[in-house]
Amino acid sequence: MIKTISILGSTGSIGLTSLDIIEKKKNFFKVYLLSANKNYKLITRQIKKYKPSIFVIGNYSIFKKVSKAYKSKKTLIVNQIDHNFIKKKTDITIAAIPGIAGLLPTIKMIEKSKKVLIANKESVICGWNLIKKAASKNQTSIIPVDSEHFSIYKLLENNQYNQIRKIYITASGGPFLNLDPKKFKNIKVHQALKHPKWKMGKKISIDSATLMNKMLELIEAEKIFKIPLEKIEILIHPNSIVHAIVSLKNGINKLLYHSTSMTVPLANAIFDGKLSIDDFMSKNFSYKKKDEMLNQFNFKKVNKKIFPIIIIKNRLNEYPSTPIIINASNEILVQKF
Repeated sequence: MIKTISILGSTGSIGLTSLDIIEKKKNFFKVYLLSANKNYKLITRQIKKYKPSIFVIGNYSIFKKVSKAYKSKKTLIVNQIDHNFIKKKTDITIAAIPGIAGLLPTIKMIEKSKKVLIANKESVICGWNLIKKAASKNQTSIIPVDSEHFSIYKLLENNQYNQIRKIYITASGGPFLNLDPKKFKNIKVHQALKHPKWKMGKKISIDSATLMNKMLELIEAEKIFKIPLEKIEILIHPNSIVHAIVSLKNGINKLLYHSTSMTVPLANAIFDGKLSIDDFMSKNFSYKKKDEMLNQFNFKKVNKKIFPIIIIKNRLNEYPSTPIIINASNEILVQKF
């Protein structure tokens, strides 16, 4: 049976990866709703290629421009998500609008989806109670697809939470892991955007360079899995193949590793793990390369001189509003940078 799929943030890196997965199994899916902000060329290309029933465009001037160009087409072009336009529940929605701007659209699509794959950490940090409430009311399942949280989700599938001793979230260290802190004041934007392992959007690339993304992921993990912050630690893992480690009270430690591609968690979440990943990866992704990853298990503690942001870890829950304030401050500072 063909499933309907919607993507919030279809022109971003997560959205494009999701569409690539769908394209390779297009007989299984019908693209129902896409949303983007202001990438006119990519928006028009996606309308032509995927022919979604609805395309939501956040930027008003781009919305007007696209509406004029496609007023006689089958795709309904709208400026915001409105339940009056959504006639049926989407089977799968991928929520990947970056920043707090993604919260309201995510909640609206939870109300109109059977399953939501959430890749927007800011929405979880600032509005998890709202997300949970909407999901419970509408019987919508929520699956985190950030590589770290998807890994924790998979590692905890058959374990009782009261058996957790510690959870480790890994961090690559970003582009400045080995840079002398004395040189930090001369860092340029293009250098901070050049992540050594992952191809990501601009904001998360900057957050990775400062380790702020891990501060946000700590809060996200605490909220999604109801695990106290003191039980969650960050480990620097430059190879970026291990995404989470779960240490249990019975002495067993479990880890999950995969290549540095969001295709792995996204495809597994979309297909409920019933797939061959080779159907989605490029030809140079071989089993030999996967086996070579086993030699890359290197970990070390966070260096506070390189990542001074780590000092706020013990204050993330000082007040109920602290995570929201930290997230908002970071969004402003990243934009200014």
